[in-house]
Amino acid sequence: MRRREIPNTPVRLTELGFGASTIGNLYRVTSAHEAASAVDVAWNAGVRYFDTAPHYGLGLSEHRLGAALRDRPRDEYVVSSKVGRLLVPNERPSGLDTEGFVVRDDLRRQWDFSRDGVLRSVEDTLNRTGLDRLDVVYLHDPDNHWKQAAEEAMPTLATLRDQEVVGAIGAGMNQSAMLARFLRETPADVVMLAGRYTLLDQSALDDVLPAARELGRGVVAVGVFNSGLLSQDRPMEGMKYDYQSAPPQLVARARAIAEVCARYGTTLPTAAIAFPFTHPSVVNVTLGMRNGGQVERNIGLARAHVPSELWEDLRARGLIRADVPAAAPCAEAGGAGPNAEHTHGRGPLCH
Repeated sequence: MRRREIPNTPVRLTELGFGASTIGNLYRVTSAHEAASAVDVAWNAGVRYFDTAPHYGLGLSEHRLGAALRDRPRDEYVVSSKVGRLLVPNERPSGLDTEGFVVRDDLRRQWDFSRDGVLRSVEDTLNRTGLDRLDVVYLHDPDNHWKQAAEEAMPTLATLRDQEVVGAIGAGMNQSAMLARFLRETPADVVMLAGRYTLLDQSALDDVLPAARELGRGVVAVGVFNSGLLSQDRPMEGMKYDYQSAPPQLVARARAIAEVCARYGTTLPTAAIAFPFTHPSVVNVTLGMRNGGQVERNIGLARAHVPSELWEDLRARGLIRADVPAAAPCAEAGGAGPNAEHTHGRGPLCH
């Protein structure tokens, strides 16, 4: 599987990334066996980028990912995690987490983008994963914490990067405007962009993607199915768009795009995952994969051919924006581009 470099850093990501929120019991229970199998199948298919966070299952995702990777050659893979939500004892547990993960709530999340909070979060993640280092660290959903995130957290991460404790730093969010600010106003190397550069939403062309292109920074795209509407060959009424029932006009537009895809011998989900690579600043697409079967399906989609003429036709029909660029070829030879399950809307950033 091809790798792309986060510009001006030593970090190289496989085009397809493994989003580990699902193995933290996102929405439903995933067994330890399923989680380990998903990582095994992804590894055997060539995936070498794995993303997690303390938020995902109150640390369960980090524990499981670390265990699955423990006996792999450390220099062969890249792991990213996130800071901004410390896990602290829950003084009033009710028995079950209330933020989308089916886990006990003996811990709770505490927002903290301070210098000490960042350092503690990184140390805690290393303890949970058992890893000796993190390759990429993102600020996690700092939407309501710009000042502390920009003035304390990002400089702290920059110091860790300069000391070669981490390889690259950035921010991950379900909006694009503030991500553009992080690129323009802080030392961020890369941003994780959720749901804002997809077949149905190209709003990132107004802010973060031009900033990344101008400044030579990288973008990791997630949420490419917009919570599910783009995940099936034939979109249906009742499917989700950004975590809510998709309005009829969006379902109709998704169906129209699916019909054009079929004319070019491809499918809507295949095109949805290939689409972010039309922009030259996108270095990776990361998607959630819960078990080995999902990984196999996603790898198959990833290796399917999507003709460049498809984007031209969609532009001509007004189904995607006219300023969507032509696909940029990867400089490194090798395998195919990426694909996978589902992820984000405008809720907490998770795949």
